[in-house]
Amino acid sequence: MFYYVYILKSLRNKSLYIGYTSDLKKRIKKHNKGESLATKSFIPYELIFYEGFLNKIDAKNREKYFKSGYGRISINKMLKKYFKNL
Repeated sequence: MFYYVYILKSLRNKSLYIGYTSDLKKRIKKHNKGESLATKSFIPYELIFYEGFLNKIDAKNREKYFKSGYGRISINKMLKKYFKNL
């Protein structure tokens, strides 16, 4: 089983949401249906990044890192061409 860390961007206000899951397609659908309290106010979302992991602990650690200050800097560096073209 794979676990995924993902980044969604709100098409409404351009905010980012970072999460992890074992079923990426299902989780994105739930976000876009408003079934997640953390994201329902800013639907719809588009997937802009994801990474796969072989275990849940590594995925959770990566999610935690991305939500940190250094992680946000890392996201901006990794996706700078994407953000530049917005």
